[in-house]
Amino acid sequence: MVRKFTIAAGALLIAAASLVVTAPTGAATTATGDGSTHGPCQYTVTPDEPSARPVPLPRDPAHTPDRGKVKVDVHTNQGKLPLTLNRAAAPCTVQSFVHLAKWRFYDRTTCHRLTTYPTLEVLQCGDPSGTGEGGPGYRYKDELPVDLAPAPNDPTGERKIYPRGTLAMANAGPDTNGSQFFLVYGNAYLRPNYTIFGTIGADGLETLDKVAAAGVVPTPEDPAPVDGAPALKTDLKKVKVRC
Repeated sequence: MVRKFTIAAGALLIAAASLVVTAPTGAATTATGDGSTHGPCQYTVTPDEPSARPVPLPRDPAHTPDRGKVKVDVHTNQGKLPLTLNRAAAPCTVQSFVHLAKWRFYDRTTCHRLTTYPTLEVLQCGDPSGTGEGGPGYRYKDELPVDLAPAPNDPTGERKIYPRGTLAMANAGPDTNGSQFFLVYGNAYLRPNYTIFGTIGADGLETLDKVAAAGVVPTPEDPAPVDGAPALKTDLKKVKVRC
């Protein structure tokens, strides 16, 4: 069963999927009887949600690399989108993202969702199907932030500030991370239920500002939407891990 999740200034679209294939060099990571890898990240196959593209499970060593930064060059049709991934903040998430990038899972994909709410300004990408329902065929645990500042004027006291320049994972509930991620270009006041695993460089923020300025594709029902497909179509042409 494919799942699609929506939000109202507090959640993000994502769905996971499933298919394990042979890696280009060496064997794919071995899964346990229940379809999970043996290491601490426990990447778990999701057989009810078919993969948007063939990709194996990430490698899951006994000790997940948790030091240093990883530079990623994202080339889009709208401009550069450099990313810096933080292994210390989210080692399993970075391990998965680097794995998917090296498998070219993100290449030639479209960022399917832009939100322009005053309290939720993000671009969502990472689904090769472009529908908000696609994923890599596995899911893995959250690595949630604990040091975010509180959102202003929040009567619940639960929402936090995901600041401009944040790179975070979309999800479908606890421990359902897959391939979809979101890029914060303005304000994002959210419950701290989304793993932060990196930041967006200055050139990338310029690109996001351009995309955001064009707004969301209007529909007959809503001529001025704040949530939907970007009016300025944004394609990830190539996602390359630099170091």
